[in-house]
Amino acid sequence: MSMMVAGAAAQDSPPPATSSVIYDANGVSNLSGGARRGSAYQGMLRWQTSVDGERVLGWQDSSAFFNVMATHQAGPAILTGDAQGVSNMAAPPGVRLEEAWIQKNFFDGRLSVLAGRYDLNSEFYHLNTSSLFFNSSFGIGAEFAQSGQGGPSIFPATAVGTRIAVKPAPNVVLRAAILDGVPVDRSGGGSAAFRGGDGLLLVYEMAWLSRPEPAASAQDHHLRIGRNAGLAPDQGKLAVGGWYYTARFAELNAFEASGQPRQQRGSSGAYLVAERSLYQSSTQPQKVVSGFVQLGAADSRVNRFNGYFGAGLTATGLVPGRVSDELGLAVAIARNGSAYLRSQQIAGVVNQRAESTVELTYLSQVSPRLSLQPSLQYVMHPNTVTGVGNALTLQLRAEVAF
Repeated sequence: MSMMVAGAAAQDSPPPATSSVIYDANGVSNLSGGARRGSAYQGMLRWQTSVDGERVLGWQDSSAFFNVMATHQAGPAILTGDAQGVSNMAAPPGVRLEEAWIQKNFFDGRLSVLAGRYDLNSEFYHLNTSSLFFNSSFGIGAEFAQSGQGGPSIFPATAVGTRIAVKPAPNVVLRAAILDGVPVDRSGGGSAAFRGGDGLLLVYEMAWLSRPEPAASAQDHHLRIGRNAGLAPDQGKLAVGGWYYTARFAELNAFEASGQPRQQRGSSGAYLVAERSLYQSSTQPQKVVSGFVQLGAADSRVNRFNGYFGAGLTATGLVPGRVSDELGLAVAIARNGSAYLRSQQIAGVVNQRAESTVELTYLSQVSPRLSLQPSLQYVMHPNTVTGVGNALTLQLRAEVAF
């Protein structure tokens, strides 16, 4: 639920600043296979604030966003032992600033510049349809999510940088971002930005969109590109993108004469994502079936996963009287690169080529402030380790907006 937090607004216009407080509770049970059977609990409190920079600071066509998160309990990886992550809520316990950025638009919303601490997956490698699912790979493929030193700038560890987006045509968006190559919250503890050796992360994407024009509303129309643009959900999207780290990385299966891993300058990858509304009832337009596809590739010399494939279907409004409920079925496959497999063989570990997960989920919108969502996932070859049984994991998530 949003609430006014600054100034007084006219009845026909939104407040200059709004905040929302959301709590997610997630119960996880590993029913068979994996690392071990058992149950765990995850909780996450989010406090998000959006600011209209034009009304608050007098900066025309600008906005700001802050997202503070408090998480407790580490998550289900200790149960399933999987690599991709059956829960997209998994995060180290504690309170942290996830995002804090300011954005300004130019040329009637055709150019957007954003700077600050930023989650790149909010725009890059992003599909609305796949966001229904719990597995982390449906947010961003494992080949990119597990790249770099500590991962790219995504939940739960974001980095500082700048994003530029250009809209040369009504349904075409070009995006590019330059970010610190290491997240602010360091894996060894402490926080820092742009340390020596971090390098930079460069991300770029071209997206073709298909969406209806939104109905006239009280919402401002000057934010027509970038975050918080207030546009209608996509009916279709096709995006191609790529990424490159400028730092040096140790190769997985190549060594110097001294026996130390050979260092390689740079790490890169590319991806293609697409989603489309496949069916909509002419008599009951709330009944919609949509599909999505994700494809990703990464340099196998320095990245464990050199390939990723994800695909799924969602259906909305199938149950009479439940027009907002969603049913989804999807599969995520993360593929080990040849260099990683050879390095594991040398260490005496025999790995399967890929980890594959099938997820079935149903989102029930109980009320405007409460949703319930069970998810059943079957993980084949958890962490690709031979001898570990396939895992069957059940989750039940409740989201409450205050």
